[in-house]
Amino acid sequence: MKISKIRQNDFEKLLARLRQRNGEELEEVSEPVRSIISDVRAKGDKAVFEYTEKFDGVVLNRLEIDKNTISDAIKSLKPELVSSIRKAADNIRRFHEKQKRNSWFFTEENGVLMGQKVTALERVGVYVPGGTAPLPSSVLMNVIPAKVAGVKEIIMCTPPGKNGLPDPVILACADIAGADRVFAVGGAQAVAAMAYGTESIPKVDKITGPGNIYIATAKKMVYGICGIDMIAGPSEILIIADETANAEFVAADLLSQAEHDILASAILITTSCELAESVEKEIEKQAEKLPRKDFISRSLSGYGAIILADTLKDAVMMSNTIAPEHLELCVENPFELLGDITNAGAVFLGNYTPEPLGDYMAGPNHVLPTNGTARFYSPLSVDDFVKKTSVISYSKQALEGLMKDVCLFAESEGLEAHANSVRIRFEGENK
Repeated sequence: MKISKIRQNDFEKLLARLRQRNGEELEEVSEPVRSIISDVRAKGDKAVFEYTEKFDGVVLNRLEIDKNTISDAIKSLKPELVSSIRKAADNIRRFHEKQKRNSWFFTEENGVLMGQKVTALERVGVYVPGGTAPLPSSVLMNVIPAKVAGVKEIIMCTPPGKNGLPDPVILACADIAGADRVFAVGGAQAVAAMAYGTESIPKVDKITGPGNIYIATAKKMVYGICGIDMIAGPSEILIIADETANAEFVAADLLSQAEHDILASAILITTSCELAESVEKEIEKQAEKLPRKDFISRSLSGYGAIILADTLKDAVMMSNTIAPEHLELCVENPFELLGDITNAGAVFLGNYTPEPLGDYMAGPNHVLPTNGTARFYSPLSVDDFVKKTSVISYSKQALEGLMKDVCLFAESEGLEAHANSVRIRFEGENK
């Protein structure tokens, strides 16, 4: 199980390797996705049915999943799993309730009123991957914030299995989270259908949710027709650890992300040579017992690393440069480092806060910026499902007090009609 052990001075080489994963929109992906979007836009449901048969090997007679089928899916699951889903949903809902914003206004004595009106989006589409690696947890993480925000209608698209139905756990999560309508549609055709609308699938204002390179490319192409959350890249974890860290825990956490995908990144930055050696051995030992060890091997050899740093300050500097999706601080005093962390999707503090806790149960959103975009992106939140409108109201007296300033600005830009729009309101009085 190969993982590079490098010194701090080799960091730039590792960074260049990680950045190569950016822009994975290959030409062989772009052209077919563009064609799928064009077909769905032109032919609606007909194209969606055809692509579902082609890519999923299923002939459907309708796209929408009825409520009885969803109820049956919940009944088919073990009660303990349903209980865990409900517990996770409660935690996620509680966290996101704290993010809600209210409209606000303020007034001034001369008759000025200004403020911001917060309005939920009308209709949102959520994409949930299926296939060999379904992600039911993503249902909760996308639907619940939209519900908390007050979105009027939440529709969900997820691929059908060979029996023509989506994964039952995904259906159960959709019901528990509060999705209004569910469609058995996957791939770029689902993104196109939600962006443009078909006879069965309504057009949405925004599309959120993870997916493979075809989904990411499709979302990028429909942006502007509707909103999107972000262009998701491969999963990543970075762990900063000192000599107090537990090597078994650190190795297990690195492996938890490496198993996602051959492009996933799992990096340890440590000030302890002894810990580095122990983690390397633990990775080898634990990976052999994991069913996705082939994915893990390719991921670690391509984008995994153990970096030996001189100080924890250096480790934080490197972490901020990488701007990882998930950052674990497995050090003696993690809160002492927290203030220096500027770029990370989510930060996990201490030896008993593993990254998978955030994936499923803790409550904060697991839809996080990847590929270094934590420098300017935030986790998915209630804010992604609302829009803000500025509100301005001026009295005659207040406008007159600023007339000269507005006109000077407008004239400096060569926009005389702008200046006239203000000036004309007072011309009769000055004659």
